[in-house]
Amino acid sequence: MNDDDPKPQPPEPPGPDDCCHSGCTYCVDDLYQEALDKYRAELAAWQARHSHAGASRHP
Repeated sequence: MNDDDPKPQPPEPPGPDDCCHSGCTYCVDDLYQEALDKYRAELAAWQARHSHAGASRHP
């Protein structure tokens, strides 16, 4: 694995008691979902970069 391009790590999910269920504008569950969406996009890009790198090493 390339140290200059580390694999993205998933965000830490909120704990079961982190949401107060009062309808906050920036709920921890919403923020986690946004972070998860970003992680998935970054992971897909990382996998694409590394699958092409691996394919070029193996003729």
